[in-house]
Amino acid sequence: MPAATPLTNEQIADLSRTLPLWAVEDGGKAIKRDLKFADFSAAFDFMTEVAGVAEVMDHHPEWSNVYDKVSIRLSTHDTGGLTDRDLELATAIDAAAANFRTT
Repeated sequence: MPAATPLTNEQIADLSRTLPLWAVEDGGKAIKRDLKFADFSAAFDFMTEVAGVAEVMDHHPEWSNVYDKVSIRLSTHDTGGLTDRDLELATAIDAAAANFRTT
């Protein structure tokens, strides 16, 4: 897999437009999204789908699950901040979430 390309300050500032469901955290070093599903089974199915994508990308989220809620945080630890790989995974996560009823 090619090396991750760090995001520029301009790209980070534009994240509210390009990834409106994500919040920038830690001074622009991470992004976070919280999702709520119909029930635990739907949340787990979503996580299973995302896990497959993350494994193929070899880029894994920090996440937690409590019943019907999933919290996801993305950052590229090798670079100490956000990269193109985080944007790619966030976009894939948004596409996966679109397959489920979220609130």
